[in-house]
Amino acid sequence: MTEEYAAARYEDACALLPGRLRAAAMTVERSQKAEAEEIRLRIGRPVSLTLPAMELFLPQTRVIRGDLEQALDRATEYSRYVAAETLRHGYVTAEGGFRIGVCGTALPCGERNEGIRDVSSLAIRIPRVREDAARPVLPELLEEGRPLSTLVLSPPGGGKTTLLRDLVRLLSQGTELAPPCRVALVDERGELAAVHRGRPQLEVGCRTDVLDGCPKALAVPMLLRAMSPQAIALDEVAMPEDVAAVCTAANCGVTLLATVHAASLQDLRGRQVGRALLECGVFRRAVVIEGLGAARQCRVERLP
Repeated sequence: MTEEYAAARYEDACALLPGRLRAAAMTVERSQKAEAEEIRLRIGRPVSLTLPAMELFLPQTRVIRGDLEQALDRATEYSRYVAAETLRHGYVTAEGGFRIGVCGTALPCGERNEGIRDVSSLAIRIPRVREDAARPVLPELLEEGRPLSTLVLSPPGGGKTTLLRDLVRLLSQGTELAPPCRVALVDERGELAAVHRGRPQLEVGCRTDVLDGCPKALAVPMLLRAMSPQAIALDEVAMPEDVAAVCTAANCGVTLLATVHAASLQDLRGRQVGRALLECGVFRRAVVIEGLGAARQCRVERLP
């Protein structure tokens, strides 16, 4: 991924900001544009950029309520009702694949949240497609040309989603090491494919079917029944019901690719859901991502 491309993605995200905030955000150095992972707007506070090693506040950019409303209007193309379902879950996905987290006053009704009013902050994530990010580890994730069920581990913001997205793309299109396969992608939070009005905004391969905005426990059985996948990819396995869905797919002979928050296998074993994932015996490989920014490195560990 070139600095030019990375900076251009930042500039595309800035187009969602109201004019005065956009002008300020565009003045940062090119290297900071390329590194920025998020643009955060908090009412009464200056705009901030999330960089790998710090949060950078932009001077003279105090956010007011109208700024938040304008940004949401731009993200939803002035049709918030279209995004009402994902807003209930605290985010919207804008054209270009920008996922915007939304905070404010929730409107709970029983076990369901009906929406968010009095929006108080937005987090605009800047996804970047890193083509071939997974290629260095791919040989170790194959056996006789077939993908092995694999966990991808890193702390939050460590690059799990980026690596999984590229792994899905490589398996879907096929490589010199493995023939193409049908991949079903469970994109519960809209970060892997970033579907906008039915169309993935980020490249996930020509043989990939995306089920967007659906909980994993519901999505996996649906995909097994309807799409006959050879592999299923899931982002951020975090709940006991997610583990149950993984086991269901494995019992049907499907390869599983999943990410999980953990700094190491030892860290993963220290968590209830992590232990359950490892003890179910589904996964054969673990990709551990270490470091930040350009210093990130991946290593593959074999699982018993």
